[in-house]
Amino acid sequence: MKHLAILGASGHGKVIADAAEQLGWQQVTFFDDAWPQVKKNGPWDVQGDTESLIARLSDFEGVVVGIGNNRIRSEKHRLLSVAEANLVSIIHPSAIVSPHASVGFGAVVFANAVINPCAVVGAGAIVNTGAIVEHDCVVGDFAHVSPNAVLAGGVTLGEEVWVGACASVRQLISVGRDGIVGMGAVVTKDVESGATVMGNPARTRNQ
Repeated sequence: MKHLAILGASGHGKVIADAAEQLGWQQVTFFDDAWPQVKKNGPWDVQGDTESLIARLSDFEGVVVGIGNNRIRSEKHRLLSVAEANLVSIIHPSAIVSPHASVGFGAVVFANAVINPCAVVGAGAIVNTGAIVEHDCVVGDFAHVSPNAVLAGGVTLGEEVWVGACASVRQLISVGRDGIVGMGAVVTKDVESGATVMGNPARTRNQ
């Protein structure tokens, strides 16, 4: 039996679990640091916290972090990696991922997303529902491309970047580490590390 462990009993985790079941994972079990107060995540059981999961790694064919917060997801992913967990990527069966693209360990790609040739999606990254990652893009480790966001060709996102829902990033643009692109923003210029941009055209917050 293929048994998947998800760390993080969140709404994001529910979507991972649903995708995993459609991929043929026969059992999904959650772990969360709010356990034992939290014992269910939708129809799925929560059976322990992070330490419990690490103690039971041999029970699971795969492990993935189901936490939306980029920084926390990064921390938990790295902790599990040190513990030699079998971190897996979950790619929804309706997503289109070019065989010439690369998706890192622990990344998730949700329904109707598109990842085109020579794109690189880093470890623990999220390409959410309906998002488009065009050719030659680089999505950094633990970045999040939100639902229906579009990265045109050659865009580079640094680690832990957040691109909001329905945002668009022009070709060859770079967004530095920890940058945030607001919902619906249209990015036409490079974004510095740690900056937040919003609007059309996107401008730095408070500018």
